[in-house]
Amino acid sequence: MAIKRKISLTVDESVVREIERISEKNRIAKSRIAQEAFELWLKREVERRMAEGYEEMAEEELESAENALEAQREILS
Repeated sequence: MAIKRKISLTVDESVVREIERISEKNRIAKSRIAQEAFELWLKREVERRMAEGYEEMAEEELESAENALEAQREILS
């Protein structure tokens, strides 16, 4: 089992009320709701960074292909 740490956060009152409502309605600990929210955010952040990386790679590949095409044109002319 993972080691748990207690943290303190400042959150808008409306968010706290909604978390408390969901927690009570579904009998889920508020810390579990926060844990799942953090995990979801982290997953999305990794996906966003990967997408950025793939876009950068595509741009580099396009530039490389354009350079190779230009070199071939020079050789053929």
